[in-house]
Amino acid sequence: MAIAPDLTLPHITLVLAMSLDGKIADAQRRAARFSSAADLAHLEEKVAAADGVLFGGGTLRAYGTTLSVRNPDLLAQRRQRQQIDQPVQIVWSPSGNLDPKFRYFQQPIPRGLVTTADGAQRWAETGLFKHIWTVPEAKTQPWNWPWILAQLKAAGIHHLALLGGGGLTAELLGHHCVHDIFMTVCPLILGGRTAPTPVDGTGFLVAMAPRLQLLSHRAVEGEVFLHYRVRPPPLQGVGNSFTLENNQPSPTD
Repeated sequence: MAIAPDLTLPHITLVLAMSLDGKIADAQRRAARFSSAADLAHLEEKVAAADGVLFGGGTLRAYGTTLSVRNPDLLAQRRQRQQIDQPVQIVWSPSGNLDPKFRYFQQPIPRGLVTTADGAQRWAETGLFKHIWTVPEAKTQPWNWPWILAQLKAAGIHHLALLGGGGLTAELLGHHCVHDIFMTVCPLILGGRTAPTPVDGTGFLVAMAPRLQLLSHRAVEGEVFLHYRVRPPPLQGVGNSFTLENNQPSPTD
């Protein structure tokens, strides 16, 4: 019997672009700017539909910025839905070690931080984050994402766009928290053993891997836009994580 959706958690949509060989950046892990204007518009549309956007500290360090909603039609649609103009842009950084000179901190957006007590202490008096979600140590070994996401839902974030990186995506997929995946396949090959993939972490056993249902596909000037639904795990009583080794040290990014 399929597990019913947990209504205490936000609906999470993963939105990523990758090379044909499954890389989201090159081997030097620099900001990936290889997708087209069509993909950028596609990403802005998904961001505009959300109440919040979640990404990892490594992603923020690579880009120094985040994608805000600028399209007038998308802004008008948000206002019609009685959403504020910009979704809350939330970074997950256990260490809280982020450069306050990043352009992210000058953008006209509401910002959020998911972190530890030590990470929160770095930012408590700065006023740069509208929301700081401090996760108790007992819920970081490993990170208890259903509990964390319930806090975001309680703060009014009902729809969350997930933009990576691979470690954060692996965490949320491992806890069965991702509902939809929009993946753009771009016409280039990056290669490289150390080049990041959409899902990092320790990986999934084939028998336990998340299963997907293809909902739509379209090709635009060499790029392929895919939309999948993540199927719920089939049995009750399955543990929270699909990962190969649940005892891996938690990230300290």
